[in-house]
Amino acid sequence: MQKEKHLTGTLVLSVFTAVLGFFQYGYSLGVINAPQKVIEAHYGRVLGIDGTEGTLPPPTDTSEDLAASPHILTMYWSLSVSVFAIGGMVSSFTVGWIGDRLGRVKAMLVVNVLSIAGNLLMGLAKFGPSHILIISGRAVTGLYCGLSSGLVPMYVSEVSPTALRGALGTLHQLAIVTGILFSQILGLDFLLGNDEMWPLLLGLSGVAALLQFFLLLLCPESPRYLYIKLGKVEEAKKNLKRLRGNCDPMKEIEEMEKEKQEAASEKKVSIRQLFTSSKYRQAVIVALMVQISQQFSGINAIFYYSTNIFERAGVDQPVYATIGVGVVNTVFTVISVFLVEKAGRRSLFLAGLMGMLVSAVAMTVGLVLLSQFAWMSYVSMVAIFLFVIFFEVGPGPIPWFIVAELFSQGPRPAAIAVAGFCNWACNFIVGMCFQYIADLCGPYVFAIFAGLLLIFFLFAHFKVPETKGKSFEEIAAVFRRKKLSAKAMTELQDLRRGEEA
Repeated sequence: MQKEKHLTGTLVLSVFTAVLGFFQYGYSLGVINAPQKVIEAHYGRVLGIDGTEGTLPPPTDTSEDLAASPHILTMYWSLSVSVFAIGGMVSSFTVGWIGDRLGRVKAMLVVNVLSIAGNLLMGLAKFGPSHILIISGRAVTGLYCGLSSGLVPMYVSEVSPTALRGALGTLHQLAIVTGILFSQILGLDFLLGNDEMWPLLLGLSGVAALLQFFLLLLCPESPRYLYIKLGKVEEAKKNLKRLRGNCDPMKEIEEMEKEKQEAASEKKVSIRQLFTSSKYRQAVIVALMVQISQQFSGINAIFYYSTNIFERAGVDQPVYATIGVGVVNTVFTVISVFLVEKAGRRSLFLAGLMGMLVSAVAMTVGLVLLSQFAWMSYVSMVAIFLFVIFFEVGPGPIPWFIVAELFSQGPRPAAIAVAGFCNWACNFIVGMCFQYIADLCGPYVFAIFAGLLLIFFLFAHFKVPETKGKSFEEIAAVFRRKKLSAKAMTELQDLRRGEEA
């Protein structure tokens, strides 16, 4: 009953508005996938490196130049895909500064300007050098998404009651997969994924940016930010009552006061201090590894290149199979919203990683044996769907909000910035390199991800704590205990070595 009381209209509006930033992130991830061939053909015409529509290479081109043409197209296409992540990497370091300087709501308002500008550049791509405009537009949109992917979890974790923090935190991932699904459906060739309409397809998430801009004007500022950062007690209470309804805010105010005193005693933590202080070391390692495991699991390889993978698996209509992945993606993200508060973060994270590992092995076997057994295409397809399902069970949603749960107010902005940079850097590496690695490794490409998933599973099993229903202080205490037990074990081993000597 207590949970129901906490779920007010203002809280729903605030969380929905915030996660529109992740909807844009998901749309930008998926939108580049379906119209790949149409845009590559357009690049070829603009650059004069193929013979479509009467555009022939200059007579001085040698056979070596012509042979290099596909590689030039691959380079521009890979850059169009992955430059989005470069923007995210650059801007993620400013999340803490802009969030503290402007406040969570004002910061989200201001950064929407980047989204609108980036989408305009892509929407106008046919009116100039399209490859330059698309790459520039995706870089600027990436700047927005890098800021948004830090500000949104920060805001949502701070406005959510402890009992609903995990469930509302998984909405980040639900917004991402909904954005991906929208982009996949709109990317069908009879809708917007054709030679006439693809610029509109690329720029359409600007509509979500405008909607978020106006809805943010109705959202209350984070009470935690007001109380702890600005010391505005009455305003914090007022916003807390708006978010919680008739519930007594004093328990949360007391928790904020405790956190404020701790933040005052530990002061603001810089990124450098985050890495040099032994106090935060274990939490930082966990925060970075959950981000690395999310991106290097191979999921973005499927999001970016799923149509191409289905073609290799022998599917007649690969675009529709890709949309099927998007639907499954969305359904199981909704399921994870209910699972995360019942089963806990750690157990779901481990189950998801193990399921993805098995699926990656099955996908590899299916692609390797496809030339010998036609029915192996079904094995590959089922493996792709299972891979996505297990991703949405844990490794998809949990990294977005667990970082905010692992750190108190002092180190949280720096930790979110570092984790965000790590996530985007891994995103860039996968986006830039996967096409080349896939060409090099052929059907064995997902065997690499299977090996990485095994490493991530073992790390999570031994190092990732359970954060379900725990306050920030309780989570910090878990790390302190682990640190003390590790220290005691080291001292015991030193003592034994001394006795043996």
